Parts: sequence; structure tokens; C-alpha cells
Amino acid sequence: MEKQRMPVLFVGHGSPMNAIEDNVYSRAWQQAGKALPRPEAILSVSAHWYTAGTRVNDSARPNMIYDMYGFPDELYRVVYPAVGSPELAHSARSLISRDVQVDNTWGLDHGTWSVLHRMYPGADIPVFQLSIDSHAPASVHYSIGQEIGALRDQGVMILGSGNVVHNLSLISWSMQDGFPWAQEFDAFIKDKIINRDFPPVIDYSSAGDSARLAFFTPEHYFPLLYVLGAAREDHQLRVFNDSITMGSVSMTSYVFE
Repeated sequence: MEKQRMPVLFVGHGSPMNAIEDNVYSRAWQQAGKALPRPEAILSVSAHWYTAGTRVNDSARPNMIYDMYGFPDELYRVVYPAVGSPELAHSARSLISRDVQVDNTWGLDHGTWSVLHRMYPGADIPVFQLSIDSHAPASVHYSIGQEIGALRDQGVMILGSGNVVHNLSLISWSMQDGFPWAQEFDAFIKDKIINRDFPPVIDYSSAGDSARLAFFTPEHYFPLLYVLGAAREDHQLRVFNDSITMGSVSMTSYVFE
């Protein structure tokens, strides 16, 4: 029986506290988990696994990584005991045309579990992570997304977890929306994605001055490129959590299905 092609989504994950707080973002993640077709496994590309070279986790029992500091104890008590998928991890590795190392020194970091804890609280779907090569240009991340897109026909949902705008040095904790430059960059990227004009998203400097402030290092932005690479022209696009918070963190999220 032919399997249903799984969606691919980019989630602006924002603060780790979204894993335990009841807010507009976490409620949207809960709704997405209920509305989307249930995958057989999830491949997550998280901003928080940023490595030299591309790596994949093939552990049957991936570690839970608490890669955040200074938060309430309640957050560190969250457990997301999803199993891994060694077979699909190796399938992903075989699809990628560049060298990919197997690396189980990492596991499921908060870019992954903070979102999936709300989408699929039962932790009953296998999850594995693919790292982001810190030395590769934006075009390579998009190309890898194109290659791993074939996994969607094997029942794998591809999740990119990061933030289109992520500049913690300019955060304003009291702001409910975004600085003008953050709004400008987020709107530029959204317009290009809606119109399926991906080259300016890959070459994000084409956004102009706003791109210089959107982030100082691109690890939160690059997961978006994997998602766009794995998307297809005929897919329906839905934008959700379309907002910026604390001045310089975009929560804008995209699902192609």
C-alpha cells in the first residue's frame, strides 16, 4: 500500500519555556499535531545541533539534551522519551550526496523536544536529528533539503526548528511585537516563500539592511532552507504563529502539505 506523503514544516521555536507555558505559540503547536497526518517518524533539523560537517543521530534511544541555562527547574524536568529510528537515519544518510557522519554524542535538543512535547505529547513517534554544517553555505543546506525530501514518501515528517529572526543581543523583554527591521526581514522572507520565490530566501542578504540585524550567526535560519528544499511546488502552504516577540525573535512558522 502506498504511503501518504508527509508534510514538511518549519517551526519558530523561540524560548524553551514554550515547552511548558500555555500560550498562543504552544497552542498552535498542539493544534498542528492534531491536524496534520500522523507520521511514522520525524526527522528534525534543529538550530541547536550546529557542527563541523553534517551528522546524523542513529541511536535507538537518543539522549535528551537540556541545552539551555538559567531557566526554571520545571523545564529541566520535561522528559521526551521518543525512540530513534536507526534504519531511517541511515536512509537519510544515503540520500545526501555529501559526507555524513553518524554521531550519537548528541540527541534530541530543545529545538526538537520543546516543539514535539506540545505537538505529540505521547512521545510515541520515532525521532532522529540531522545536524547543520556550520561550514556549508546556504545553498548546500537547501540542496540537502531537496535530497532528504524523498523520506516524506516513506512516512517521515521533516521538521526544521529555528527562527527566521533571532538576535538575542537586541532582545527587548517587554516588547510584544518586533522592531521595524525585524518586521521588515520577516515580511520579506514570508513574501518570497508565499510566492515560491526561494532564491532570495537562500541568498537572504538580498533583503537589504534588515538582513544584517536579523541574526549574527545563521544556525536558527538555516533549518528553514532544509524545509524549503524538501517542499514541492504543488504543496499547499500554511503560515502560522505569524508574529515577532521581544523585538528580535520571529515565531513565524510554515507548513507545506
